[in-house]
Amino acid sequence: MSIVPARPSSADTRAGRSPVAPLLGLAWLHFLNDGAANFLPGILPAILVGLHAGAASASGIMAALLIGQGFQPFAGWLSDRLGGKALAILGVSGTTLGLILVGQSRGLPTLLAALALIGVSNALFHPQSLALARSLAKKRHGAIMSVFLVGGELGRGLYPLIASLVVAHFTTSGLWIVALPAIMSIPLIAPLLPPLVPRAANAAPVHWRRHARPAATLIAYAALRSFGLYALVTFLPIAWQHDGGSLVGGASLITVLLVVGVIGNVSGGLIADRLGRRIVLVGSSLLTAALVAIYLMSSGWIVWLILGLLGIAVFSALPVSVLVGQDIFPENRSLGSGIALGLGNSLGALLLLGFGVATSAFGVPTALWILPPVALMCALLAARL
Repeated sequence: MSIVPARPSSADTRAGRSPVAPLLGLAWLHFLNDGAANFLPGILPAILVGLHAGAASASGIMAALLIGQGFQPFAGWLSDRLGGKALAILGVSGTTLGLILVGQSRGLPTLLAALALIGVSNALFHPQSLALARSLAKKRHGAIMSVFLVGGELGRGLYPLIASLVVAHFTTSGLWIVALPAIMSIPLIAPLLPPLVPRAANAAPVHWRRHARPAATLIAYAALRSFGLYALVTFLPIAWQHDGGSLVGGASLITVLLVVGVIGNVSGGLIADRLGRRIVLVGSSLLTAALVAIYLMSSGWIVWLILGLLGIAVFSALPVSVLVGQDIFPENRSLGSGIALGLGNSLGALLLLGFGVATSAFGVPTALWILPPVALMCALLAARL
């Protein structure tokens, strides 16, 4: 397979245009895309009630949303072949449409179809947008990647809360309201983005054998890390409502975890630029193991503080793992980011199905004790990257 990383257009490079406006526009699209792709945990307890399903069904519903991200490596390959910016625009448009369709679903089959559309569209968006973000950086790739990723993490954190507020007042049929910012923004931001040029005909091939070992380590790390995060955002709100909490209160748990985690996104990239990537990846995993255990043993107001610290720990590794994936595959950075995010997320979704079985057998609080050992396994893998 002959592919090279997509680059910004030669016209934009010669013009020496400032990357600030495209970067902020790209970060805003990331906010909209990841919000539309990750709102579900905030309203999942209400959906389970509407479907007359138990907590174990949450894993299957979330897997339908997430497993499509395994399409990301192919989307990265396609992005480098086609260049441009169409896949990124198509992706955020598809997640927005899927969000609207979830609100119009009246049964499990149509719900799963809408979630599958969101998952595939999310996979289309990320590889090309990540390549666009890196192409805007002359240096300090970690810092630039952190700015881009902050948009996505804010969307992931705020949309569950926003969606829960809308559903609490208008039921799920009002979810189209949540899609309005994307509908208005996409036509305005698309012209700001510099198109990527497609790969050259004489591009260097991907050296699969040379990359096999580090790629396998990264995939295992990303899968376990994603599984741990998915288990938290899926089952913390369910446990909260089971204990008598409200739908909005459960969604607020996710918002605290993910929005405060933006601090980790920014600091992780900056620390990696100064001290190295392995320190960030290992430190993030060790802190995650400790903080999950502390959270499970705590109660009262302190859990909110612990969740914020946990978000910082978890998301400090995200920009670094993307850069590691891109550098493992220097011939095709879109493929590398697709593996670091998409394939890892998809495998994490499969692991989440098994976790659903554990919640049925042992209950959600007991099953969550699986997560600290999983984070320690991530630390061991990160030490080899």
